[in-house]
Amino acid sequence: MITTWFLGTPEAAIPSLRSLASISEVRLVVTRPDRPQGRNRRVTSPPVKVAADELGIEVLQPESGTDLARAVQHRPAPDVGVVVAFGMILRPPILAIPRGGFLNVHFSLLPRWRGAAPVQRAVMAGDTETGVTVMAMDAGLDTGPVVDVRRTAIHPSETGGELTQRLAGMGAELLAATLGPWFDGRLTASPQQEEQATYASRLEAADRILGPTLTLTEAIDRVRALAPEPGAQVDVTGRPHRVLALAPGEIDLPPGRWGDSDGHPHLGFADGAARIVTIQPPGKRPLAGADWLRGRPLLEG
Repeated sequence: MITTWFLGTPEAAIPSLRSLASISEVRLVVTRPDRPQGRNRRVTSPPVKVAADELGIEVLQPESGTDLARAVQHRPAPDVGVVVAFGMILRPPILAIPRGGFLNVHFSLLPRWRGAAPVQRAVMAGDTETGVTVMAMDAGLDTGPVVDVRRTAIHPSETGGELTQRLAGMGAELLAATLGPWFDGRLTASPQQEEQATYASRLEAADRILGPTLTLTEAIDRVRALAPEPGAQVDVTGRPHRVLALAPGEIDLPPGRWGDSDGHPHLGFADGAARIVTIQPPGKRPLAGADWLRGRPLLEG
């Protein structure tokens, strides 16, 4: 049986870990350290650590690449390493450890959307198609040669969270179909076409803001991309509210102005108004826009 290491962190990496455990001997799982999370800042383990513990696989949680190199330097090398949304750049000395190299399951059609946030960037850009790519890793940022690809349409109403979950399942299936043939030499990798590369930079606070300069389509796509987490954001009387669903509006509004139509809140953008379908006030649960607006005076500005 092929021996492997698995490197991953979020919930979306778990299907690939479980798939890998069913077709190989996973000798080690590497994930990020436990961190304080939530309003109470409770120290929480990454989802992959929880899954690895359930599978009875040893876990390492290095703070840095240097810590990782030190921790694995005397371990027997696996046949193949597998990376899914790990969140740390692997340096050449680490990449050289497995006899068959490292495979990466990436949630885009490489070379489009290399980087940290491929799903959200694809939805924000209005892409109608995406997929998963299994690539042989090199020292670059998602620049390695492509081993296999699976494509899928992005549904017009699909959120970033829903698409991530779907791609996670697709990635696990593609990994299971790819690992053995790759290690046996029955699959070869093809170089990426550099001229087609785009970059999915890490999401920043500014990416969440629903500003009046956005077009209606851009605003709707931004909300879809960031739902349910971290959520797009609009300020209401100086307090940040998360907007989790938008739809084209039924009234005309200038950019940045609030209005209502039959009790439904609307917000103006550069070329039209959007109806707020779901909104979450700070510290509260998500509400239907009409329920949130009920009893609230019509907002200005």
